[in-house]
Amino acid sequence: MTIGSQVPDFSLPASNGEKVSLSDFRGRKVVLFFYPKDMTPTCTEEACSFRDHYGALKEAGAVVIGISPDPLKSHAKFMDKHSLPYLLLSDEEHKVSEMFGVWQMKKMFGREYMGIIRSTFLIDENGKMTGEWRKVKVKGHVEAVLTAVLS
Repeated sequence: MTIGSQVPDFSLPASNGEKVSLSDFRGRKVVLFFYPKDMTPTCTEEACSFRDHYGALKEAGAVVIGISPDPLKSHAKFMDKHSLPYLLLSDEEHKVSEMFGVWQMKKMFGREYMGIIRSTFLIDENGKMTGEWRKVKVKGHVEAVLTAVLS
């Protein structure tokens, strides 16, 4: 997928107990952020940054959705502990992560494994991708996303 392309619809189990589809949000901008794992330091920092800017993003007409391979039970603890006001989707089979090209080989401490490359996508009201941030560094990231949402 590239900027300007139509994002295919998908459905995943959500933290609200429902199955949520991208098409549920037609008519609104969607900030879709992929992160590796609940409760880890950098993922917590990123999730809390989206939480802290949630009001401004919502006021700008955007829906915020986080996606990781974690199960819903883990998402519930993560949301509760950090008061996250947006939906988290569970992509345990990596289908949506693969569709966005964020499920990749990673290396840590000399070990190779498959995992999520921290990435964010902005999808417009008609389902087209209008922004992408891959290999995200958390500092200043949500501010950059908010600027894109507002433009």
